[in-house]
Amino acid sequence: MMGKFLRYFIWTVAIGIIIFSGSKYELQLIEKGQMTYNLWPAVIFSTVFPVLIGILLRLPKLITEIKRDKGWSVNWMKLLAVGLPTLYVALVPLLSFTILGKYLPFALEIFHLDLSNIAGLIFGYVLLDSLKEDE
Repeated sequence: MMGKFLRYFIWTVAIGIIIFSGSKYELQLIEKGQMTYNLWPAVIFSTVFPVLIGILLRLPKLITEIKRDKGWSVNWMKLLAVGLPTLYVALVPLLSFTILGKYLPFALEIFHLDLSNIAGLIFGYVLLDSLKEDE
């Protein structure tokens, strides 16, 4: 019981440190981008980082499931129904800096509501959650 609590606590602290460090790094990238007029590194990082956090949030359960040593498949329905829309919302800031930017539906609303971080987090989680054990 105490071992399980300790694992949860350590994982929570580790994710907290990663989020804190990533946020500081993102601010540094933004500052550097403002000085050099090259915002690509900051935009790419701010697009990928929430996805990685979502993956980290789902990783402990995936590790537990992998230890069961069963066959695996992909839940395509979940990946397409949840993953694809959240991936789109997460990629809008990145795609807006390309030629496709002016053709993206709902891009202004996504920017205004700042939904891309949340969507990236959800996409990362759903990406690993779509892997399922064969029955």
